[in-house]
Amino acid sequence: MRTDATQRVLIVGAGPTGLALAIELGHRGIACLLIERNERVGHAPRAKTTNVRTREHLRRWGIADTLRAASPLGMNYPSNVVFCTRLAGPEIARHENAMYCAPGRNPLYSEHAQWIPQYTVEQVLKQHAESLPGVRLKFRSELLGLQQDGHKVHAFVRDGANHEEYVVEADFVVGADGARSLVRELIGTRMEGRYGLSKNYNIVFRAPGLEAAHRHGPAIMYWQINRDVPSVIGPMDQGDTWFFMPTQVAAGQRLADIDVPALIAKSTGISMPYQILSSDEWVASRLLGDRYRQQRVFLAGDACHLHPPFGGYGMNMGMADSVDLGWKLAAVLQGWGGEALLDSYEAERRPVHQWVLDEAEANHATLGNQLLDDAIEDTGAAGIAIRREIGARIDATKMREFATLGVVLGYRYDDSPIVVPDGSPTPHNDFINYVPSSRPGALAAHAWLHDGSSLYDHFGWGFTLLAGPDASETDIAAAREDAMAHGMALEVIRPREGGIASLYPARLTLIRPDQHVAWRGDAWPGRALLKRVTGHAMAAHS
Repeated sequence: MRTDATQRVLIVGAGPTGLALAIELGHRGIACLLIERNERVGHAPRAKTTNVRTREHLRRWGIADTLRAASPLGMNYPSNVVFCTRLAGPEIARHENAMYCAPGRNPLYSEHAQWIPQYTVEQVLKQHAESLPGVRLKFRSELLGLQQDGHKVHAFVRDGANHEEYVVEADFVVGADGARSLVRELIGTRMEGRYGLSKNYNIVFRAPGLEAAHRHGPAIMYWQINRDVPSVIGPMDQGDTWFFMPTQVAAGQRLADIDVPALIAKSTGISMPYQILSSDEWVASRLLGDRYRQQRVFLAGDACHLHPPFGGYGMNMGMADSVDLGWKLAAVLQGWGGEALLDSYEAERRPVHQWVLDEAEANHATLGNQLLDDAIEDTGAAGIAIRREIGARIDATKMREFATLGVVLGYRYDDSPIVVPDGSPTPHNDFINYVPSSRPGALAAHAWLHDGSSLYDHFGWGFTLLAGPDASETDIAAAREDAMAHGMALEVIRPREGGIASLYPARLTLIRPDQHVAWRGDAWPGRALLKRVTGHAMAAHS
């Protein structure tokens, strides 16, 4: 049996999580092989929201504009969410600029979100991954098993094209192989939590003229609240392509036994030809892996955390996993990162996943089914009053799903072994109100510079030292010298805009490759700091 030993990292699964990891490693000069058992990416419609943090990663990779140009509905399509009884019925409530998709500059982030099908995102990621030296993608390649020792992992792979079995030798393996992860099974990780919160259908269909057949105006989602078929429906792609998701499915009901076009017509109150393009069943669950690593094998994305899709977190959380794990694997393979760097992956990401699971489950608790009232479609005064009351409930409860900047940008690595705390009070988690901070563990606060660039554009691929106006030149020189001795890249920036000084009150702020703050202080503490934040030591002076 032949052996392929040309890569440092083997990635299993070419969804957004696996592709993001390949890109992160490729940009850092780490050879990797990504295998996928299917023939191509984007074989099924899934997520539709690429949030602001994910698009900031795409900006760092140089492809944010590429994804923007690929938007099938156009970047100026309004990201409204409309609640109505049916497309043909009265409006109940609406949220404008849901998920922060509106173009334009916001001081809190460098990239707005984007409503775009996941399969289009995957195509953009795949094209970029294939352009990077050292990144290889092999489709129709299925993982069969794993063996590992203290130095290498041997993965047994079958080539679906010629049915040949061969061995892939790698320093590390990452399972980004989704909800039914074989890698997770092979390393013995257990998914803990609640399975089967709800059974759901995901239907994609074509309906020429549907957009003009209702009076609610353009939106990315229409929540239909009625007794017949409470559901979510919305445009998905060019060619009058829409998605449809009933939010109430009878026990024992099978998709194969349903007249889906008739169901869509009943839900919308609009009779027209509905051409079904795809349909699948899925179960919403709240599950978290009890561990994300066994020696040299790691899990990322849906392989270690699953939750209802309400809030648009799933794909984005998986890609964030890959960024966190990617720079750490690269650091270890390049020699300047220590073992504690790898241990920090689960220590940092798992608490974030727990928070997101809480948020997604809370959103799942208030669907159209929970907002119903017998009089909701009455045409008289009673119906108007009920719709006004339900609209107020929607305004109060669904903001948590569509205005989530506090979660998207506000997650922190407070207890990370590679973050040096400074004794400042721990902020409370807030799903909506994001307060920028340079506190250790937080995402570095964003700002626009006077030349029109983002502060993030000036961060290096390694660590970045942001020096304030009062920073000592002696301290800066010492930091450069310590970084050189440690064998790590350090970019030093000294922005002069006055607003940045208020965001970064310490004289020195050390920012990690993933744009999170590692340390801040008024004097450089010496080389012990770099040992701590790169995983070589567990203590450093703050």
